[in-house]
Amino acid sequence: MNRRSFLALGSAFLVIGCTTSGGGVQLGADGKPLPQVYRIAGATAEKIPFRFLDSVNTLRAAKGLQPLSYNAQLNAAAETHSRDMSVQNRPWHFGSDGSSPLVRVQRVGYTGRLVGENISETYQTELETLSAWMAQADTRAVIMEPQAHQLGFAWFQEESGKIWWTMVTGA
Repeated sequence: MNRRSFLALGSAFLVIGCTTSGGGVQLGADGKPLPQVYRIAGATAEKIPFRFLDSVNTLRAAKGLQPLSYNAQLNAAAETHSRDMSVQNRPWHFGSDGSSPLVRVQRVGYTGRLVGENISETYQTELETLSAWMAQADTRAVIMEPQAHQLGFAWFQEESGKIWWTMVTGA
């Protein structure tokens, strides 16, 4: 069953990666596809948290790990950091005031233990971002940490289309 879930999620990522929202794929001077702007609005914005959480929990279930649940305080910390990264125009784990992920979750009143934080600056969807995080050992470890029980997830999209994603896990 776990193998089927993993294969189903992998197939979903493949389908997402192969779809385009227009004619053909435009290539850059290097011959690689140019990034397509993923616009988040209305109904899409409402679905993103559920697609993301379902995808994370499918990946965790494939490894026999317990599912994560959203935590409002962790969501608030993630949202604040996504906006702040945009203001700073750089993806990094420290706020413009020097705050660390630990300080940010404490500021929103989270009383659990911070497990980890993943961040991204991209034009890609939440599932493409999750796939990129799963491809790297350090960010995959945050998603797959057995002690994690809760999740915070948010984004901020700039006028240009650039998206700043933040995921925070806690126990």
